[in-house]
Amino acid sequence: MRIVIDTNVLISGVFFGGFPRKILSAAASQKITACATTEIISEYEEIVQEMIDRKQGHINRAILSPLIKAIEIIEPVTHVEICRDPDDNKFLECAKDSHALYIVSGDNDLLIIEKFENIQIVTAKDFCEKYLLE
Repeated sequence: MRIVIDTNVLISGVFFGGFPRKILSAAASQKITACATTEIISEYEEIVQEMIDRKQGHINRAILSPLIKAIEIIEPVTHVEICRDPDDNKFLECAKDSHALYIVSGDNDLLIIEKFENIQIVTAKDFCEKYLLE
């Protein structure tokens, strides 16, 4: 199963745990395929560094390193302007171009869309309850 992980889910999983960490662990162990563009990867890295610099949370490098290695990099071709936060359109574009079934997010600007073409936009909790039993 192919998914796109929003930056807030990555940050929550790397620093705090819970449902987001379960998703990151499943992606790192390749039980699911996480897809991202180079722009999304850059955003992940930038926000992780900001969190480290502000000393917020405790980074779990045992999750982050294998996850980054396991991510399938997608070359974006689609351009959409759907999201009320234009910066979030890159997740929709990546999901479409990677043929992902889900965008996992905690961002209300994405969650309010609920579905983009055949792609469901769900919270980490909802995704885990449906697909990652334990």
